[in-house]
Amino acid sequence: MRMPSDRAVFTVKRHNGQWVVEYEGEHFGHSPDKEVARAEAAKRIRLVQEGGRACQIRVTGETGFWAGE
Repeated sequence: MRMPSDRAVFTVKRHNGQWVVEYEGEHFGHSPDKEVARAEAAKRIRLVQEGGRACQIRVTGETGFWAGE
């Protein structure tokens, strides 16, 4: 059995034809470029880590297959 993680998980994903970052239900960092969205996630992660919380960036939607949301 896995223990629940106390990490803050930032998910970079496709949303409405763009790449966005989702964190705790909020979408930000909208961009047509995935790397720009990842950079926005990294900026926000620095703030969360300063508060002492571990973080993770997860990227979904890179398989080349279109999936409806």
